[in-house]
Amino acid sequence: MSTLAAAPPRDAVTGDPARLRRALGSFATGVTVVTVGGATPRGMTANSFTSVSLDPALVLLCVGNDAVMNRVLAEAGTFAVSVLGAGQEDVARHFADRSRPLGAAQFDAVDWLPGRVGGAPLIAGAAAHFECARWRAYDGGDHTIHLGRVLDLDELPGREPLVFHKGRFRRLAGPADGDRA
Repeated sequence: MSTLAAAPPRDAVTGDPARLRRALGSFATGVTVVTVGGATPRGMTANSFTSVSLDPALVLLCVGNDAVMNRVLAEAGTFAVSVLGAGQEDVARHFADRSRPLGAAQFDAVDWLPGRVGGAPLIAGAAAHFECARWRAYDGGDHTIHLGRVLDLDELPGREPLVFHKGRFRRLAGPADGDRA
């Protein structure tokens, strides 16, 4: 019979945020740009995005409580997520740069098209787009967990995703052993 070890003291994990960030960086993620349309459109790079449910179709993203996008999402009825493709590192860096222009001007540096459902900007050339209605939001410590109900989606078949791992953008190496190309 196995027993679980007692949880380490709280300070063993939270006392060293750099160590926690490094360990979390071991998990490779995709890279997205989350956008909201309207009179003052906004975009933000995010890598904490995942599917939640197929029925209803739900996705989630986590946004830092101090990020402007957190407030914008709380007020928006709809938002979009563009899953960036390999080679779109410049787009990811642009929307992660806090000194980029505000409003519509921040989209002047990238190719985009308006979403069909909510009009939020969709990044051209992305591997996939999801247009979502705001579903729920939950407290997630120093982040807010936003759930969206997928209203529309589009994918670019064969487009490789942009991957983030150990603090760097990466590309997939190819099929894993046993996978067929």
